[in-house]
Formats: sequence, C-alpha cells, structure tokens
Amino acid sequence: MKWTDSLDIALALIDVHPDVDPTQVRFTDLMQWVVELDEFDDDPSHCGERILEAIQQHWIDEAD
Repeated sequence: MKWTDSLDIALALIDVHPDVDPTQVRFTDLMQWVVELDEFDDDPSHCGERILEAIQQHWIDEAD
C-alpha cells in the first residue's frame, strides 16, 4: 500500500485497531500506525495532513 491508497489503509487500520474511535486519533499516532502496517510500503516523508485526513475520513465512514 502507498499513501494514496487511503481506503485500503483505513480498512487495514480497522482490522488492526478495532476498538479505536477514529475521530479521537491524533495524526502523529495515525501516521505511525500506517507506517507499521505490514502491507504498507511507501516513504513516510511523503505523508501530509491531507493524506492523513483522507485516511481518517475513510476510517470514520467505514466504521459506521
């Protein structure tokens, strides 16, 4: 997965962190969790606030 795969990342985070409320996740934690995903293979420095917002929004949408 790359940073642009925000929906796939969100789905993976739901599996890894099923009890987490995505509206309460800090972006620093979110970025770290994404980088730690086994399927993730991208440069951490290519991440920005908009990417994290997209991942978080997908997570919120899918968690409902």
